[in-house]
Amino acid sequence: MTGPLAGLRILEVGHILAGPYATMLLADLGATVTKVEPPGGDLSRQVSDAYFASLNRGKRSVRVDLATARGQERLHELVRDTDALLVNLKPSAVRRFGLTYEALAPWNERLVCVILTGWGMDAGDEPAFDYVVQAATGIAALTGAPDGPPQLPGYSSADNSAGLAAALGLLAQVHSGRGGQLEVSLRDVMLSQLNYHAAAWLNEGRAPRRLGGAHAYYVPAQLFPTADGHLALFITHDGFWRSFAAEAGLDGYPTMAERAARREEVVAAVTKALAADTATGWEARLRPLRVPAAAVRTLPEALAAAPGAVVEAGGHRLVASPFRVPGHEPSYGPPPRLGEHGDLLSP
Repeated sequence: MTGPLAGLRILEVGHILAGPYATMLLADLGATVTKVEPPGGDLSRQVSDAYFASLNRGKRSVRVDLATARGQERLHELVRDTDALLVNLKPSAVRRFGLTYEALAPWNERLVCVILTGWGMDAGDEPAFDYVVQAATGIAALTGAPDGPPQLPGYSSADNSAGLAAALGLLAQVHSGRGGQLEVSLRDVMLSQLNYHAAAWLNEGRAPRRLGGAHAYYVPAQLFPTADGHLALFITHDGFWRSFAAEAGLDGYPTMAERAARREEVVAAVTKALAADTATGWEARLRPLRVPAAAVRTLPEALAAAPGAVVEAGGHRLVASPFRVPGHEPSYGPPPRLGEHGDLLSP
C-alpha cells in the first residue's frame, strides 16, 4: 500500500456502515485494513454486492468465530501485529468478545482501540440504527415543512458522520504514540453536529423549529421553486445579497438583520423573482457573480457532472475517496471475499 497512512495496520470488527465506512476511508489513504468477520460475514454482504463494495473496497478479510476459545486465540494473534482496532458492535458484544483495550492490552499494550456504538458503552444495548438516532437527537424534528410531520434525510447521515468521527479519533490516538481506548457514539456525534442549534437553546433558551429546509439564521438560504426545477440559494452575508438582488431586480432588505426580521416577506419576493428563469438558468447567471446557488440535481445527474468522483474497484463503480492527497492515487482494490485472507474457523 502507498499513501500517507502506509504501514498503519488496522483491524475492523463490525457490521453494515459506520465502522466499515471509517476503516474504508483509512484504507483509501494507504492503511492496511483487515476485517475480522464472523462465520456468516458482515451483515452488509446480505444486502447486495454493490452495497458491500461501497464500504469495504481495498480491505482484507479473515473469518473468525470470536465466540469460541480458538477464535479468541486467533484474535489475540492478530492483535499482536496491529496498530489499531475499530469495533462497531453493541456494548454487550464488545465486552463478551473481549474487544476492549483492557482485555487486549496483555497482547499489545500499544494497541489503539476505538469503540463505536449507538449510545455509548455505558448506555446498554438499546437499538441504535441510523434513523433511530436521528429521531432521538432532534435531527428529524428539525427536518421537513413547518406545518408537516418531522422527516429524515434520504441517506445515512448519522452512520456516515460517526464513521468520520471514529476515523479522526483513531488517527488522533495513534498520533499520541500511546495505546488506549477511545469511544465514539452516534448520539454524541449527532448532538455535536447540532452545534449552533444546541448553543441557541442552552444559552438563549431558543428552541429550534422546522423551517422547511431554510437556514435558521441566514435569509434567504433555502430551496426555491423556479420556472423549471428548484434552486438552492444560500445568502450568508450582505455582499451576496447585493449581487443577487441586482441580478434578480430586487430592491430593499439590505442587511441580514432586516431580512431575518422580515423572513416571510423576503422569501415571497425572492420566490417571485426566481420564477422568471429556470434553476439551471439562475445557476449560470449567479455563478459568475460568486453568489452561492445550485440547481437541485438527482444523484445520477450529480455523478454525471463529476466523472472524476467515480472509480473502479474490483468490478464495481464506486464513489472515490473524498481526500485528495498530492502524489497519492488510491489503489481502490476490490472488496474482499469472506475469509479471503484467512479462514480461521478450522482448528
